[in-house]
Amino acid sequence: MIDPADILRAKILVVDDQEANVLLLERMLSGAGYVSVTSTRDPRAVCELHRKNRYDLILLDLQMPAMDGFEVMKALAGIENDGYLPVLVVTAQPDHKLRALRAGARDFVSKPFDLAEVLMRVHNMLEVRLYARALENTVHELEIGREVIRGKNDELRKLFDQVVAERKVSERLALQAPPGSVAERLQARADATEDGFPDATVLIAEIVGFAKMTPAVPPGRLALILDEIFTVFDGLAAARGMKKIKMLGNSYMAASGIPMQVLDHAAQAADVSLDMIDALDRFNERTASVLQVRIGIATGGVVASVVGRRLFVHDLWGEAVNIAIRMESHGVAGRVQVSESTRRRLGQPFLVEERGVLEVEGAGELNTWFLTGRARASHQVLSTAS
Repeated sequence: MIDPADILRAKILVVDDQEANVLLLERMLSGAGYVSVTSTRDPRAVCELHRKNRYDLILLDLQMPAMDGFEVMKALAGIENDGYLPVLVVTAQPDHKLRALRAGARDFVSKPFDLAEVLMRVHNMLEVRLYARALENTVHELEIGREVIRGKNDELRKLFDQVVAERKVSERLALQAPPGSVAERLQARADATEDGFPDATVLIAEIVGFAKMTPAVPPGRLALILDEIFTVFDGLAAARGMKKIKMLGNSYMAASGIPMQVLDHAAQAADVSLDMIDALDRFNERTASVLQVRIGIATGGVVASVVGRRLFVHDLWGEAVNIAIRMESHGVAGRVQVSESTRRRLGQPFLVEERGVLEVEGAGELNTWFLTGRARASHQVLSTAS
């Protein structure tokens, strides 16, 4: 096992040309107990600093005037013998995330910063990095001689079992898909990584009020709260036939109509959204919390793809994803906002209330509606425990 104190002693470099962002990240990390955090506002100095200090993690902003983050990663690749870039990119541009992963970044953090997301991603990446180094060190020791091998067998077996177990969990999550899916074809052909779906529905739910808990609640407890809520959401999505896509900070994405196309994908998403609101109400009653969920739903074309080489990540993008993001971000806490395309699909079983036209950056004027409930008692309401 990795000692938590070793993670807090890991060497971290913050790279951002904006002084305010540097100070904010330094305060976040120092407040969480990290003791070796340095920074630079000059991206041209990163390679020399890394060559000298060999950082365990580099928090790298992608948009900088003198030298952008992609150029920095390309330069870092030239000095990393094992090809591993210890880079966690920072970006406010959704289309930069996939490009950064393909360029060698390990993960990303979105702007504006969410404290829980930043601390969770930094901790996870450092833990994986220290695990890998521990394994490398063990293998190096084993190469010294047979006597050392005999003494290290038990330790190596336990460490190896942990790595294999985590790998199996990751692969099992990536491969939970029916025949003909991207994940299954990926094993046979490395280039078979995308599927297009012209008609699907995307749901994005964000827990509101979570950030206010951050200063008073330890990071470990915050992670447990999110895990409990999102585990309930997993059950609700699965029960209605939706596919969970990913979690990002305190946001949750699911889709219906993929990978198996169905006619009632919009209704599936509508049912799940109402179930989520009910489930969070029950969670609040049980835990004396005041959390809310803000949900956006849109229907349209999407592309599903598996991203990554060593650890597969299933992701989704396209028109329906972009509009669902806007529906959520321009929505109201405790309510479900749906696009015009989704509203037309829902029909009589659901009650909707016209909100009006929203001017949304990148999408123009959009007719939007609030989903207020189910019109018929015959529409089964789930009572998943929360």
